[in-house]
Amino acid sequence: MARMTMIEAIRDAMDVKMGQDQDVVVFGEDVGYFGGVFRCTQGLQEKYGKERCFDAPINESAIVGAGIGMATYGKRPCIEIQFADYVLPAYDQIVSEAARMRHRSNGEFTCPMVIRMPTGGGIFGGQTHSQSPEAIFTHVSGLKTLIPSNPYDAKGMLIAAIEDDDPVIFLEPKRLYNGPFDGHHELAVTPWSKHDMGEVPEGHYTIPIGKANVVREGTDVTILAYGTMVYVAEAAAREQGIDAEIIDLRSLLPLDLETIEASVNKTGRCVIVHEATLTSGFGAELAALVQQHCFYALEAPVKRVAGWDTPYPHAQEWDYFPGPKRLGSALKTTLETK
Repeated sequence: MARMTMIEAIRDAMDVKMGQDQDVVVFGEDVGYFGGVFRCTQGLQEKYGKERCFDAPINESAIVGAGIGMATYGKRPCIEIQFADYVLPAYDQIVSEAARMRHRSNGEFTCPMVIRMPTGGGIFGGQTHSQSPEAIFTHVSGLKTLIPSNPYDAKGMLIAAIEDDDPVIFLEPKRLYNGPFDGHHELAVTPWSKHDMGEVPEGHYTIPIGKANVVREGTDVTILAYGTMVYVAEAAAREQGIDAEIIDLRSLLPLDLETIEASVNKTGRCVIVHEATLTSGFGAELAALVQQHCFYALEAPVKRVAGWDTPYPHAQEWDYFPGPKRLGSALKTTLETK
């Protein structure tokens, strides 16, 4: 089995689908000749030609709008927004058109489109290249929102997203592109070539949309995480000596509530961690759902660990980033609550 970075796995997913289906097209800013700012589409234009992998103007609204038009006419566009921070000019197209297409046409039209976006910080990108906007998409009926945490999942989830008949927001944690990251920025990066989840099968396979993954079983507390925070959670539990059960949500909408319920009912405690700002972050929805569905099992209040309610700072990157120390403190507090 081949070992890949997340970049290579994402590229391989698009390659597999472009080879299988002539209706799959890939476009966005610099994705053609240049291969994308992170090289996720490198070589696809050379292999499939300029009609199926091409560059678009620096106009996110036009990129998404063109994708919607293609999708309603039977194509399956997989488009790239260069950074998730820049998706806001296209938000009206996504919410008012793509997400509503099936409903407003009474099922006559669908919008099978994937919008890929690098998300999150940890790369000193500052406030305009580090944001995590997942909550603004999970609030919208008609969208599916996915966030992989490793190359194996990234390929299987992206193939499933391209094959889906409704619009999918596919957020790629850019700090994970070349290796897992547990928040210890002072340590050397472990490449995916040395990690089990860097093994990626050849050819076609899918990971079901809406299915979480229990990456670590435990009995003390449940940690709900996604993207980069999965590795922060593992580090925090290990360093604190806590028998935590860690769930990688993978799919935020649809959400695997069944897996969450089973875990929290077993542990009686829940800590949620995400990189996005705290207020109105997706963790608030998770906390409400856990409170609603697991109330009688809870032995302590649900706790959230997240980015601060500020723009993502460049100079204070690691004060903002929810690392294992901050998460570890929350875990200890939760376990000490009687």
